[in-house]
Amino acid sequence: MNVLVTGANGQLGTHMRSTMQRTEHRCFYVDVAELDVCDAAAVRQYVHQHEIEVIVNCAAYTNVDRAEDDEATAYAVNCTAVDNMAQAMKECDGWLLHVSTDYVFGGIQNCLPCTEQTPAAPLGAYGRTKWAGEEVLRKSGCRYLIVRTAWLYSEYGTNFAKTMLRLFSERTEVKVVFDQVGTPTYAGDLASALTRMVEAIGEGNVACGTYHYSNEGVCSWYDFAVAIARESNAGTCRVLPCHSNEFPSKVHRPAYSVLDKTAVKSAFDLEIPHWEASVQRCITNLLTRQGK
Repeated sequence: MNVLVTGANGQLGTHMRSTMQRTEHRCFYVDVAELDVCDAAAVRQYVHQHEIEVIVNCAAYTNVDRAEDDEATAYAVNCTAVDNMAQAMKECDGWLLHVSTDYVFGGIQNCLPCTEQTPAAPLGAYGRTKWAGEEVLRKSGCRYLIVRTAWLYSEYGTNFAKTMLRLFSERTEVKVVFDQVGTPTYAGDLASALTRMVEAIGEGNVACGTYHYSNEGVCSWYDFAVAIARESNAGTCRVLPCHSNEFPSKVHRPAYSVLDKTAVKSAFDLEIPHWEASVQRCITNLLTRQGK
């Protein structure tokens, strides 16, 4: 199949380049410089010119804080662009594999993992625009898979793990919130799962639907930071737990956003690594790249 990966220079898109190389599909990788997904005519032309059969949409406006001040741009990338791709793929009877977020559950106060049937309750510009993107795709008539994920990190781009490594090298102590709970997701693992979904589409044995994917296990941001410190030998820097209200923010972040992965494991025969094992892999890769 001809497969287009958008957002190909981001942390997830970069891993998609690696995982898709192991398939027999003909792949096209674009970022905003190569294709403005907010331009409907440009998307349609690209899809038809290259006879695209599947789009894996890794493009997103993910700056949660900045989205509060520029919701129009967040909406354009997280919703309008999704509609553009959906309409183009509907014309050619193709598939759109779209990555969404746990932030669609931001307003839920619970202590049980969210399933795909949990009612959405997005709070904040980021959550609202990502939910709007999901809804426009479901209503488009395009064949689709929506994959919600959470706490994405990798060796590439800007993310929590890389920020922690920098802070460990600059400070003697770092405070991290312990009252927000979820599951880190290594972009390399998510890319492998998305690639498996592309293969399933090619095999013709997949139905439209929404799925959840993160690594296995549950932790707080504090636990995540402690694991990063342990794997990177952070030295004398202490990681201390703190409350969210010690870092005032205009953004409401989910207090509990653990995702239930039962459906995706069953549908695509996936074995999902535990988050601690994936942190170890990622940090080892990062330190190797840095020559440490």
